[in-house]
Amino acid sequence: MGDTEKKKKKLKKRRKGGSRGLNRSFGGDVFIFVILAIFGLFFAYPLVYAINNAFKPLNEIFLFPPKLFVRQPTLNNFQDLFIIMSKSWVTFSRYIFNTVFVTAMGTAGLIIAASMGAYVVSKYPFPGGRLFFALVVTTLMFSGYVTAIPNYLIMTGLGWVDTYLAVIAPAIAMPMGFFLLKQFIDTIPDALLDAAKVDGAREWRIFIQIIFPMIKPAWLTVMIFSVQSLWNARASNFIYSEQLKTLPYALGQIISGGVARAGVGAAVTLFVMIVPLLLFVFAQGNVIQTMASSGIKE
Repeated sequence: MGDTEKKKKKLKKRRKGGSRGLNRSFGGDVFIFVILAIFGLFFAYPLVYAINNAFKPLNEIFLFPPKLFVRQPTLNNFQDLFIIMSKSWVTFSRYIFNTVFVTAMGTAGLIIAASMGAYVVSKYPFPGGRLFFALVVTTLMFSGYVTAIPNYLIMTGLGWVDTYLAVIAPAIAMPMGFFLLKQFIDTIPDALLDAAKVDGAREWRIFIQIIFPMIKPAWLTVMIFSVQSLWNARASNFIYSEQLKTLPYALGQIISGGVARAGVGAAVTLFVMIVPLLLFVFAQGNVIQTMASSGIKE
């Protein structure tokens, strides 16, 4: 597959060097840097405040006007959180397992299903393909609150209520994942696939060894969206058994304890947000590349 490898490298170089031809003055660069720094500080403020709040004692949490940085850091909030969770008749590890399992299976299923479907719709036109893609794009206009009742009726009809599938199945069908992957696959030249077929590659080999690695920025972006959604899902509309409930639901019950648990609530906020945050930090470059390439055609 010599020709295929050469064309893959050429396409990667074109994507990396596409913005090198732009020239700006020094003053323009400084102006852009200042504007981005201002917006960066503006958006970072809530994050820094939440992190500091988790380590504040109660007297600092209720201080008015509130202070951004903690003065006397403490781990009491986290200790109280684990003490409360240890008294639950369902172990804390069980809640964590439920959330990790649902998040992992839902995200993996979404990436596999969406990438395979997007590949077919993008590179193999079939009757009704454009209509199908238009319907997928149309579903992006509807929020989860609009589709909550239809989802519940479908899960009830399938007998999946109070099971993991009630949360995993709708996550696999997330239209945003299909849309992003399809738009990214559109940027891959058909000549690259034709060269692979001439070299004797079959469809599965083309998809696994050529398409899937080349759309890595896109499926990493989809993974971030999926993990963020599933990690924070309480799933209380579908899951009734305490043994199957997710971690955000259990932590939400702790926060509802009142003012006395304000410190624990701050620790809960940090605990819930840390996983999606770290995932985004490590994959943010791929997110930017996906957004920049999603509208480019060959």
